[in-house]
Amino acid sequence: MAEHADTLSLKALRERVTALMERADRADARIEKLEAENQRLRDENDQLRLENTRLKVDNQLLRDEIARLKNLAPRPPFRPSGMENAPGDKTVSAKDPAPRPRGPKNDTKRVTREEVLPVSVPPGSRFKGYKDCFVRDLVLKVEVVRYRRECWVTPEGDTILAPLPAGIRGGFGPNLRRFCLMLHAHGQVTTQRMTTLLNDVGVEISKRQMVRFLTERLDGFHAEDAAVLHAGLVSAPYVTVDDTGSRHTNRNVYTTHIGGEHFTAFRTTSSKSRLNFLALLRGNYQDYVLNDAAFAFLEDRQVDPVLLAPLKRQEPQRFANQVPFLQHLAEHGIDIFDTETLRPFAEAGIWGAIRHHGLVGNAVIVSDDAGQFRVGTHALCWVHAERLLHKLMPATPRQVKHVETLRELIWLFYKQLKNYQRSPSQRAAHGLQVRFDRIFSIRTGYGDLDKLLFRLRRRKPELLRVLERPEIPLHINASERDLRGFVIKRKISGGTVSRNGRLARDSMLGLSKTCQKLGLSFWRYLGDRLGIGTSHPTIPPLATMIVARS
Repeated sequence: MAEHADTLSLKALRERVTALMERADRADARIEKLEAENQRLRDENDQLRLENTRLKVDNQLLRDEIARLKNLAPRPPFRPSGMENAPGDKTVSAKDPAPRPRGPKNDTKRVTREEVLPVSVPPGSRFKGYKDCFVRDLVLKVEVVRYRRECWVTPEGDTILAPLPAGIRGGFGPNLRRFCLMLHAHGQVTTQRMTTLLNDVGVEISKRQMVRFLTERLDGFHAEDAAVLHAGLVSAPYVTVDDTGSRHTNRNVYTTHIGGEHFTAFRTTSSKSRLNFLALLRGNYQDYVLNDAAFAFLEDRQVDPVLLAPLKRQEPQRFANQVPFLQHLAEHGIDIFDTETLRPFAEAGIWGAIRHHGLVGNAVIVSDDAGQFRVGTHALCWVHAERLLHKLMPATPRQVKHVETLRELIWLFYKQLKNYQRSPSQRAAHGLQVRFDRIFSIRTGYGDLDKLLFRLRRRKPELLRVLERPEIPLHINASERDLRGFVIKRKISGGTVSRNGRLARDSMLGLSKTCQKLGLSFWRYLGDRLGIGTSHPTIPPLATMIVARS
């Protein structure tokens, strides 16, 4: 039993205090040792996180290299953004289609054949009428028609031969060509599989003839595709743009998508530069124009005013093609053999032609922040902006928490932008601008995140373009959806080897997507344009429909 302190002698009391102090020192030493061990484990954990991050980066680089060697597009190192469908956002846009009603099919009103089915009944039964049952079926049969064309010889010795019906070319009818174009462009069926399919059902056709069906004598479709792009650029309030890699003549090329609410166009070229993008916006025009728009473009690119002064005139100057334009530049002291010096002048000449022809008049170009798309009135895709946060590689729990917090703030801000689109007001616009500055002025101490926030804040006018133009989308999901069909075709059919094949692929895919956006049946559109069932088109030009709806 421990003695009370009052009964202890001074010596014993000192010994007791000394023992307690030694015990406390040992406890402090153990605590310091545990703290040192804990700090060592924390440092080791941070090192392991950094090593894990480096391994992830190295793994992604190896995946990209494998994809490059296989001539495939590299896989993005992050998951798709969920900002557009964020939890808690239950609002429905006014443009969302109404849910499809349930009930009987509408095609029961256009019965093509009626058949009465008898039944054996016992004597004395009473007839109570009929019970209808609608059955949908597909009749696929092969016809080989022999046209016996009258042949006459006039008194003058000239031969008159009865003409074949419209649409017959090379011994094949228009319905067969319509079927092949539909399967290839809309159904993503390869030429080899279509050849096998037709041979199996009884149509003797070779793969070479199939390729001719799909790539040759499509001038009417090419012209309508060009008219669709022109009508969209003239009338649409906005266009969304994106690009993807593809293959042509065994080389890597690029396919650019230009689309709006009512049209889609694909263009495959060997470059993805700004000069190439401007040439696509110019359409079928080949001229260059030096006007106010061209010089404003050069001033935005900070071209030396000394080089601009000799070129300025009171009236716009128009050049039929590239040759007289380059000659004009050379005569006024521009070194046309220096690519870096020539490029902004060539871009300005094309931009001047675009504005001269009324293209991209008041339209906003919405892109994913790729440099070649920054022309005219430009807006940025919010989904791609938020996706930059996915690319960050936080190495500590604190950095992970900062990234997650900023993502939640951006998601809430994005939801408010969608609400603003439905009911815009000056007061709401001012509040959103203040909130934008507050979010993107946050400094977390995580260097990469702070640099990203500073970079996005510098792009404030393009990210908040919707405050000026509430009708434009906040993302380019429509372009990515349209390009997904192109990517599927690239995976199934590979690349193209001829100019006709490249043009046919771009035109037919663009027309099929345009018909879908206009609510038209692509099968009916093909039949109308190939003259099947009627001698005159019943579907108006797609360009006219685009302008009318815009």
